[in-house]
Amino acid sequence: MPESTPGTGAPRVVPLPIVLVGPMGAGKSRVGARLAASVGAPFVDTDQRIVERYGPIDEIFAREGEEYFRIIEREVVAEALREEAIVSLGGGAVLDADTRDDLASVPVVWLQVSAEAVAPRLSGGTRPLLADGGLDRWIRIRDERRPLYEQVAGLTIDTSRRSVARIVDRITEWAGARA
Repeated sequence: MPESTPGTGAPRVVPLPIVLVGPMGAGKSRVGARLAASVGAPFVDTDQRIVERYGPIDEIFAREGEEYFRIIEREVVAEALREEAIVSLGGGAVLDADTRDDLASVPVVWLQVSAEAVAPRLSGGTRPLLADGGLDRWIRIRDERRPLYEQVAGLTIDTSRRSVARIVDRITEWAGARA
């Protein structure tokens, strides 16, 4: 059920799409699903869409390599950005210049997370870029992509110690002010 604007009972109006970016483990999928439910919009997780169409991402990396993965990721992201939805992008989607150009015209939220907070979130995963190097590799990837996240984001939220409900409220407030 859409969130109501205080005092009116009317659904809160936000511009769509709203896009979530950030490193692996920042909470994009979890926040995105809750945000979509809150505003009454569909949720599109581009990594999940890739899995549905092409198979597990770690298998795509192993079978075809990162370059091929980035090509199909770009296609899926471009499609998702045309939808009236809450869209969660894979951590590396911002590496594509065309994607960054597309993001310039939509509300983008950068979900940040500290290394300490992300460590338990990543344990036991199958993320191909973390297969060698674990948390140290995650830190390097996050730091390399930081300027790109900064470039595309209109709002930055640290998810390390903030509840999903508070994050959703902040995004909804910010996006609602843009409507």
